[in-house]
Amino acid sequence: MKSLFRGILVTLYLLSGWSPVVAALPVAVDGQPLPSLAPVLRDVTPSVVNIYTQTRVRVRSPLLDDPVFRRFFNVPDAPRERVSQSLGSGVIVDAAKGYVLTNNHVIARADEIAVGLKDGRSLEAKLIGTDPDTDLAVIQIPAQSLTALQLADSDPLQVGDFVVAVGNPFGLGQTVTSGIVSALGRTGLRGLEYQNFIQTDASINPGNSGGALINLRGELVGINSAIFTPSGGNVGIGFAIPSSMARYVMDQLIRHGEMRRGTLGLFVQDLTPELAGAFAVDAGVGVLVAEVASGSAAADAGLRPGDVIVEVGGRPIVSAQDYHNAEGRLALGDKLGIEYLRDGTDRSAQLVIRSVPVLDGEELDSRLKGARFTELNARQKQENQSGVLLEELDPRSRLAYEGLAEGDIVTGVNRQQINNLADFTQALELTHRGILLQIRRNGRAYIARVE
Repeated sequence: MKSLFRGILVTLYLLSGWSPVVAALPVAVDGQPLPSLAPVLRDVTPSVVNIYTQTRVRVRSPLLDDPVFRRFFNVPDAPRERVSQSLGSGVIVDAAKGYVLTNNHVIARADEIAVGLKDGRSLEAKLIGTDPDTDLAVIQIPAQSLTALQLADSDPLQVGDFVVAVGNPFGLGQTVTSGIVSALGRTGLRGLEYQNFIQTDASINPGNSGGALINLRGELVGINSAIFTPSGGNVGIGFAIPSSMARYVMDQLIRHGEMRRGTLGLFVQDLTPELAGAFAVDAGVGVLVAEVASGSAAADAGLRPGDVIVEVGGRPIVSAQDYHNAEGRLALGDKLGIEYLRDGTDRSAQLVIRSVPVLDGEELDSRLKGARFTELNARQKQENQSGVLLEELDPRSRLAYEGLAEGDIVTGVNRQQINNLADFTQALELTHRGILLQIRRNGRAYIARVE
């Protein structure tokens, strides 16, 4: 019986012409080729690069500050260093000039930046400019036989559109994953002022940061930036910076080496249903003006607390984040129209973007040399109530030695509360001995003494 069964199987095998060699999917069905992303990716992948950075960090010990300890143990005076390495991805956006777009957190404070191309070349990169507020940066590599990726307009994207992520996850090398646009206009990531993220379920993991999110035409629609994960790996919730925002930031960084943003001088907040009822407007329409900075463009145009902003520069405003994003896309000197409601009446005004007030630390006190302070922006004002922002800090400065860092909020001087730059200046003028700074960082309070 067994031999008869084997014979039937052999006969069926021979009659059918079946062969294990052709068990894979055919290249075509009914004469039609199977869909594949390979033709698109052949053009895209040479434009996506791997980025490797090295940062030298000084290692300090309180004992090493003691000259007696150093002399007793014959410890040299030269500071010790350790080298920190990180990896990420980037996108070539200008082949003729070698410009590469990536995330700020990929190259932040890096002493050396190396770029690996798909063809195996490794090139040294030069930093052109960074924008921590959007987590974007531009670096430059030698422009030899490069391929650039075309930027698309991300504004027409819809939930459900297919997208592909290309990057260097975990340092494995160039990797491609696919998914869809899961949501648009995502906000809420800590540490970033301007947020309008594309959410995708295309797998994004550590190392993908700065890589490309493309549409099915092979055009750049986003820069992969962050993931939401309880475990450290991909769980299907990734975030990318829209190309429309990236293009504006990139142009400014290439032109000026920095972002030159200004302000209208308005501090706004979301309209809750209770506030909307109190101001006789529909919930979800516009944002409420909570404060108008004196001497600002908004003050000169006659805006005042209680007004409801519904449109900025032709863009509808439904949340405070919408307002911040619209303001953040404007350069110094730009003119724009604002539509707002006051006592239920439609009004409009024309404003010009002005620079944000900045104070050099040395102008305030020689001990603050190497520091630059600015007023809090609207989000920081909401979170911290009061204070001034330590916007820039020389790592060799006295404040850096005392442990302060860029992004710290100075909330008090010698136990006197600080609300703005004017308060800060006045408090320092009254200080004749040591400066006691009250600092807020990531929701925690610190005290630093500067002699």
